Parts: sequence; C-alpha cells; structure tokens
Amino acid sequence: MKRGLLYAVLIAGAVVFAYPFLWMFASSLKPEAEIGGFGLWSSSAGFHNYAEVFSRIPIGRALFNSILTSTISTTSVIVFGSMVGYALARLNFRGRDGLYYLILFTMMVPFQVTLIPQYVLMVALGITDTYLAIVAPTLLSAFSIVLFRQFFRGIPQAFIDAARIDGCSEWTILRRIILPMARPVVVTVAILTFMTSWNEVLWPLIVVRERSLMTMPQLVTLFTIGGESEALLGLQLAAATLLALPIIVGYSFFQRSFIESMASAGIKG
Repeated sequence: MKRGLLYAVLIAGAVVFAYPFLWMFASSLKPEAEIGGFGLWSSSAGFHNYAEVFSRIPIGRALFNSILTSTISTTSVIVFGSMVGYALARLNFRGRDGLYYLILFTMMVPFQVTLIPQYVLMVALGITDTYLAIVAPTLLSAFSIVLFRQFFRGIPQAFIDAARIDGCSEWTILRRIILPMARPVVVTVAILTFMTSWNEVLWPLIVVRERSLMTMPQLVTLFTIGGESEALLGLQLAAATLLALPIIVGYSFFQRSFIESMASAGIKG
C-alpha cells in the first residue's frame, strides 16, 4: 500500500510537471480557433503553425547561431575553468587563497550590475554585432572554477607527484591525468554551461542587431513581443516549442550522465 501510494504521488507530480509542456506542443499543432481549452487532441492538428514560423523568421539560422555560441562558451568554460581550478587546487603561489576568495565574491555580483560596463567595453572594442560579442562574457565561469577546484583537491597527490617525477609538465598532468579522472565534473559543467548559454536572452538583445547573427531565444523573443507573430497564439507556441525542443531532446539523451555527474560532483539542491 505504501509503495502504491508513493507511485501514485510520483505519477501525479510527473503529470502536473509535464502537462504544460504537452499542452504547449499540442496547442502548437491546433488551428488558432481551437486553442484555449485544456484538451490535447484536435482532429485538425497539423504543422501549419510551424511552417508559418519558418516562413516569417530565419529560425534555422538562429538555431545554428545558438548551437555555435553555446558550444564555444561550453568548450571555453571547460578548458579555462579546469586550468584555473587546477592552479588554485594544486599549485602553490603567493595570493592563491586571496584570488580564490575574489572569484567567490564575483559569484555574488548580479549580472545586471556589470551589464552596462560590459556593453561599453564591447563598443570600445568595436565587436558589437559579432559572435565574439555574444560569447565574450561567458568564456570563463566562476562557478566552473570553484567546481573544478573542489574536485581536483580530492584527487590524491600521489598521482601528481608520480607524473612530475616522470617529467610531465603541469599542462600534461592536467590533460592526461586529471581531466580523465574528472569526467563527472566535466559533464556537469558542460551541461549547465550549455543550458545557461542556450537560454540567454538579455545579453544578445543588447549586443546584436543583425538578424543573421541572432540566437534562437533572442529571435523568438522578438518574434513574440515584437509584433511579427501578430498576436497569434499558435505561432507563438510553435516558436516556443522549437526553442525548448533541442534542450529537451539533449537532456533526454544525457539524463543518466547528468544525474550521475551531479551526484559524483557533490552538487546538492
């Protein structure tokens, strides 16, 4: 009885959580006149709303831009975050602890506080309306540095000492010994960074005005609130579904690795 009650509660919670997404997708297939009820089925369902979205905005180009910028940001965060985390965890130099506390402090500063200075810097460098302007603030993450540092501190020093005796450089130790052992934290940082970069809207809206360079969240936002959708709910839901679909599909494939990595990396909550 207890197990049956537990499963009933879990199923009810799953339905409550998943229903809005199912309704969004089902309603995006309905004609405009049938949207508004709570039902999921329609005899007139079709992909006409999606065809209309593709004809009005360059959603394919925006998808490419989002994948490109998110991949660049994720790769950069893993590479540079692991390097800084290794230095803070295993190298002895003056000011190491102070630098670590400074990095922790930057995590407490809201992004909105640095938004204007960063934009002024992009303008001064003359890189607005470029991919570089989109990814520049996300090339390094304080969160990834802290996560890598904490994980690297748990690796036995004997591995590093043995590699140094064999003549390995610090870069070789990091690349060939430490990172292969740090797969859980690498996967965690990669997934969280990619999702954060993919969902970013405010910064691309500020630094990019060229339509061919817009990311998917940016383009969908302008399509929804900028008047191009003509307040048609079906088109807005279709655009929102296209925006969420890559993340949902990607998470479905990497769900097991993500959960294992979260547990192994020590992230709680």
